[in-house]
Amino acid sequence: MPDVLSHVSVRARNCKVCFATCFDPNILADLQAKKGKLLRLKPSSADVVYSEVKEGELADSSSSNLKGDGPSVTLVRKQFVGKYAISAEEFTPEMVGAKSRNISYLKGKVPSWVGIPTSVALPFGVFEKVLADEANKEVDQKLQILKKKLGEGDFGALEEIRQTVLQLRAPSQLVQELKTKMLTSGMPWPGDEGEQRWEQAWTAIKKVWASKWNERAYFSTRKVKLDHDYLCMAVLVQEVINADYAFVIHTTNPSSGDTSEIYAEVVKGLGETLVGAYPGRALSFVCKKNNLNSPEVLGYPSKPIGLFIRRSMIFRSDSNGEDLEGYAGAGLYDR
Repeated sequence: MPDVLSHVSVRARNCKVCFATCFDPNILADLQAKKGKLLRLKPSSADVVYSEVKEGELADSSSSNLKGDGPSVTLVRKQFVGKYAISAEEFTPEMVGAKSRNISYLKGKVPSWVGIPTSVALPFGVFEKVLADEANKEVDQKLQILKKKLGEGDFGALEEIRQTVLQLRAPSQLVQELKTKMLTSGMPWPGDEGEQRWEQAWTAIKKVWASKWNERAYFSTRKVKLDHDYLCMAVLVQEVINADYAFVIHTTNPSSGDTSEIYAEVVKGLGETLVGAYPGRALSFVCKKNNLNSPEVLGYPSKPIGLFIRRSMIFRSDSNGEDLEGYAGAGLYDR
């Protein structure tokens, strides 16, 4: 089965979709033999039990039980606050998304031996401000044409929009403000390694903005009736830690819904092999909150890949449309 805490697994749970893997050819053959028939699935933390639904049972079922309510969330359009870059101390709901705010919230609330990544951000509205710059007039005009095509149902415009966003030129004020915030926060400035290194960073920033028009992100917001035009993208800038191990912990067991348990998965190296559902399984365990010294191991690690890098920077999506109550948006804005 896939890692329970991978992004694709989180999205499957949010959409109430059964997402499972099977390596038993006999079970696969049995499922293939039931093509066209209705099955009842009952998942557990370690397996999925299935049985055929009889016609009488289906007639007795209420249609309301077959439909899940969509998340009751709305988006509020964000405005440019007059700053191209902000430090972690300036993170507020009007400037950045929940991802940045949660990291900032941890400062001073965890033991001293727990390190918090140094962070700065390009807040909400910076993309729109850059787009309105005179140097990007032609890019803005082209985007308006493409967004109109998209609104008329031409979904091929999504790829064109992403490529058009990559043509943006950085205003000098943005470069200076970002450089100042990074250096005063103790972060290395990419431009100090050469102009090419800054261009790589600027491309990464533009790719984060462009990810608003990824197919998965666009159709996901449409499905839950979120106004895609109101989706605003901040960019969280962090120094990447060369980790020996990475983990994800949920304070409620996602497999059982048990709020008295934590559920954790651990991988060697960076956490992308976990959230990205790389082949193999992470080390997984559950533990009662009132008995943290007695974890129960559910699965042993089997991933053949570990990711390790030299000191670097990461530019992360932080929109007002992810990490929301009832709609995580996990991993939608990949580049």
